[in-house]
Amino acid sequence: MRLNINPTRMELIKLKKRTAVAKRGHKLLKEKRDGLMKKFMEIIKETKTLRETIDQKLAKAFRTFLFAAANMRPEVCEESLSYPSQKLSLEVGTENVMSVRIPQFKSKLEGDWLCYGLVSTPQELDLSMKLFSEALEDMVKLAQIEHSASLLAQEAERTRRRVNALEYVLIPNLEETAKYITMKLEEQERSAFSSLMRVKEVIR
Repeated sequence: MRLNINPTRMELIKLKKRTAVAKRGHKLLKEKRDGLMKKFMEIIKETKTLRETIDQKLAKAFRTFLFAAANMRPEVCEESLSYPSQKLSLEVGTENVMSVRIPQFKSKLEGDWLCYGLVSTPQELDLSMKLFSEALEDMVKLAQIEHSASLLAQEAERTRRRVNALEYVLIPNLEETAKYITMKLEEQERSAFSSLMRVKEVIR
């Protein structure tokens, strides 16, 4: 669609400058979009692998815990897990990736996962508690990379819309308007040349 601009030489110069800037911006945004998608796909692969690891650990932990609970009296099981001795501390930072600030979680487990005596509890309970403790750190990492993937996907979509707006709307409109102004200026030059020739004929 042609822009509503006066067909003057000054406007044509401005249009050409705007078109050059738009094309440069389009190129940079395409590079940003491709970079975001590449990083997004890397994170998705990492997420898939980590989620499978967590699922396996949790499945084994729950299965082992059920065996342990079956070999214990309910009150003994409840008493053994009433006072956890392990604490998780979390530091939150950010990293700049293609102008997107993605979270960086740094977790630290303090204390021992063993919070009960070994005399009255079966070995399966020890194994399940150890697996739950390992899965917890992996879950923190999974939360970090899944949130990062969400932020990157949102920015990639915004960048894609900007690229399309430049490629299919703004740049074609600028080029069409510049072409129209060029034609009008050429017509004016031809008209002026014809008038000049007529004046010369009259003078002769």
